Amino acid sequence: MRKRVIIIGGGFGGINLAQALGKNKDYEVTLVDKNNYNFFPPLIYQVATAYLEPSAISYPIRKLFRYKKNLHFRLGELLKVMPEENKILLSNGILEYDELVFAMGAETNYFGMDNVKKFAIPMKTLGDAIQMRNRLLTHLEEAAIATEKEEILKYLNIVVAGGGPTGVEISGMFAEMRSSIIRKDYPELINSGAKIYLVDGGHALLKPMSEKSQQHTYEALTKLGVEIVLDSHVNDFVDDKVMISDGTVIHTKNLIWAAGVSAMAVDGIPVTSYGRGKRLLVNPYHQVAGFEHIYAIGDTCFQTGDTNFPEGHPQVAQVAIQQAKNLAHNFRQLALGKPARGFLYTDKGSMAIIGKNKAVVDLPKPHVHMSGFIAWLTWLFIHLLSLISYRNRFNTMYNWTVAYFSNDQSLRMIIRPVDKPADHEPVKVIK
Repeated sequence: MRKRVIIIGGGFGGINLAQALGKNKDYEVTLVDKNNYNFFPPLIYQVATAYLEPSAISYPIRKLFRYKKNLHFRLGELLKVMPEENKILLSNGILEYDELVFAMGAETNYFGMDNVKKFAIPMKTLGDAIQMRNRLLTHLEEAAIATEKEEILKYLNIVVAGGGPTGVEISGMFAEMRSSIIRKDYPELINSGAKIYLVDGGHALLKPMSEKSQQHTYEALTKLGVEIVLDSHVNDFVDDKVMISDGTVIHTKNLIWAAGVSAMAVDGIPVTSYGRGKRLLVNPYHQVAGFEHIYAIGDTCFQTGDTNFPEGHPQVAQVAIQQAKNLAHNFRQLALGKPARGFLYTDKGSMAIIGKNKAVVDLPKPHVHMSGFIAWLTWLFIHLLSLISYRNRFNTMYNWTVAYFSNDQSLRMIIRPVDKPADHEPVKVIK
């Protein structure tokens, strides 16, 4: 009898674990996700700014699982775990497992600010990106017909909260769009005086990266016209006003939230199994504290036992991918009755793109810092290779090439679902 492995989450960790167990005669694997596709989060902001189509960074999970008879997909949302019965309750049924793996990633953390959660634009899912694209393009159209300067600035000013890679990359993208695309498409908005603000609570941008990368990023963004506010954070967002902790008030309808993430608690898992940021505590073999047959990988876990990372591993893609591959190895060892291998993370470096021909890259071994055009090419190459299919790579490369040589792209459509009356509501006929 094959052992039943259930994986919750189709991100970096879940997909890599499933594929590593593909065609393995010892395991029957079911991946559960509320979306029927895998997507590439590092390029979410390029969908949000209409530089890439959603299909360029996403791929259907069922198509990934073709020709691997032991891999299955279930569209659904996890509601509860019943460890004593080796069962999970989904939004559309119950599944039994022998081994359960949490690979759910993380969700946006609003730090308890209800107004920010309600009115800010998140940057976590593909749905968030499409919503942001529609909202920003709509605001440009509204600004184009507004007559009062204060109203125009509310539509055009942008505040980006969070000075990590996502915040830096989207701020640089907005700055370049302002000086090229918006000037071409909206001549009536030239010299409007609109500003882009990047707010972060730390003393520098790109906190995990080297001082050279931080300084280069600060100088490059400032040169692009981004106003950087450090040692401050967003306190509230109400009545089209962003309140900054230093007392500054910015009038805008556009608050982009890239300030932090938090893991998701699971009903049925006791509080003693959680650590900082609601991350599940796991040992070096990825087992959740208090359980023998429940595991966690990626952003949703906090591993103890890796002496190089006593404060836990960073919540980045490479951690999830390496943990997935190690857990797949351990499952294969388990089937053979051999000992498991403890996980040690290998840091392969950090990078961020700032704008056209501008990026920063830090490599740990040997300690190398790159910036400018070479770093920009490195960023492009690594991100293209990281996309899940050849189709994604080709489409992304094509769009990047067109945008590079034309300083433009043609994906700026506002596409919304049509509002239809509910089935039980009669359609009103005007005579």
